[in-house]
Amino acid sequence: MEETDAAALARAKAGDKDGFRLLVERHSRSVFRLAYRLTGNEQDAEDVVQETFLRAYKQLRNFESRASFGTWLYRIAANYSLDLIRARKRHQENRPAGYADVNGEADALLSIPAPEPGPDRVAYSTQLEHRISSAMGALSEQERSAFVLRHFEGFSIEEIASTLGLGASAAKHSIFRAVQKLRKALEPAVSSL
Repeated sequence: MEETDAAALARAKAGDKDGFRLLVERHSRSVFRLAYRLTGNEQDAEDVVQETFLRAYKQLRNFESRASFGTWLYRIAANYSLDLIRARKRHQENRPAGYADVNGEADALLSIPAPEPGPDRVAYSTQLEHRISSAMGALSEQERSAFVLRHFEGFSIEEIASTLGLGASAAKHSIFRAVQKLRKALEPAVSSL
């Protein structure tokens, strides 16, 4: 029988490292998915996973079971992801024009490999990726986080509110605004299909 998060958490709080290891194994993939969707960068997402579990381990004794352990982890990961995004924006604003990324990387969404489509499909896909990336980038941090948690991670409104530290109505409103903005930004591309 598989051990529950609560049982593993109790073991981890008692100092059993295997209890915490089980929690890391159980939640690391979903934390990575969330971090990647928020940051758009695999390396940043890996950093978020490490930092999330480090912070969780340090604060384990302070965890109160008002929310699930997974929701608590998502909140840590979302907050740290947003910190990274803010730091990246500050860094980009302060660097000289024409300065390439340290790794010479383009936007993560544009570098995702695809099967071999025809040239017209490649052109359309590239245009659509630019529009999606631009549209997601135009969302506020709260809107982007709420949208990703709802539509990519399948969180309930209550889970999103808890994860982002919002009220349920604020979480709903953030998702609504994100959807409206994305529709408006992507409508020209979708209507040309």
